Amino acid sequence: MINNYSIAALVFLLFGGICNIQAGNPDRQGEAGAYELLMNPWARSAGLSALTASMVQGVESMRINVAGLSRINKTEVSLGHTDYLSGTDTKLNAFGLAQKVGKNKNGALGISLMAVDFGEIRVTTTDQPDGTGATFEPTFFNLGIGYSYIFDNRISVGFVLRLVSESNSEISGQGFAIDAGVQYVTGEMDNFKFGISLRNVGTKMKFAGQGLSFKVDPDGSDPAGEIVLKQDAATFELPSLLNIGVSNDFYAGVHHRITLLASFTGNSFSRDQVGAGLEYAFKERFMIRAGYKTDLGEEEEVDINNVYSGLSGGATFVLPISKKNKDSVLRLNYAYRATEIFDGTHNLGVTIAL
Repeated sequence: MINNYSIAALVFLLFGGICNIQAGNPDRQGEAGAYELLMNPWARSAGLSALTASMVQGVESMRINVAGLSRINKTEVSLGHTDYLSGTDTKLNAFGLAQKVGKNKNGALGISLMAVDFGEIRVTTTDQPDGTGATFEPTFFNLGIGYSYIFDNRISVGFVLRLVSESNSEISGQGFAIDAGVQYVTGEMDNFKFGISLRNVGTKMKFAGQGLSFKVDPDGSDPAGEIVLKQDAATFELPSLLNIGVSNDFYAGVHHRITLLASFTGNSFSRDQVGAGLEYAFKERFMIRAGYKTDLGEEEEVDINNVYSGLSGGATFVLPISKKNKDSVLRLNYAYRATEIFDGTHNLGVTIAL
């Protein structure tokens, strides 16, 4: 039987992993890869600059704090589309499914898939720097399978196993990552929430394939004497990070809710970040939110890994889809995040909750 000792052991292991992370180190910027793991395709949490480690629930929790996966009613299906860094022609597309499981329905299983669409990229060479006329399309995606369990509506824990894949027609690289998280809820109306998550801890990645091979002519005079050489690509780490968040709900009557939240993010390969946000909800049918996030440390130059330093905002419209079950709803989400470079990021999302 799972008891408080099991919870304490998980929290201990989570914090033990934190000790192995060298957070907030801009000197290591550029040493990691697979930065798509830091991209958030979900609009509801994006409107609060992903500061929602304490309160995120359902499918979106698999990107922020998987402990919230079990805080759903029964079933949740989500679709997300993102215009990433408007002007770069980069899109994010995401699908997620969460389902309550177990005899007492205290557990939840989830699956989440995100793919990055870079569009068509011109092929260039040293002889033809303006392009050869050909194009290619890289394939970047990650697939996560998560599980979360909730204890008496107070403490929930969870983990995600994630496959990371990056490839084009000539080279490819794969890796595996694990996320773990804890959420704690208390207060007379379950209004105070605390969350902590450790993300993107996993194997090193390395590229391989025929794209790393090339022909050379040793004496430069006889093409028939060309030999094939193969380059050995360097390994790189995943962008691990730590999220710590807190939030509190304030109620004005039965129809109005205001949530204040704050969060700290410790990055292993860039500067740490702090932020705060606010969400207003009317009858839990309409929500508007805004957040602000900033980097810690000296402002020397733009940190390309922390492009979201500034304001964010978004809204959610909740439409009932069943007269018998008030928890069966359709959520329409939108978010905008200001960025240090380019013209910001727009998120659109649709969620069906049953």
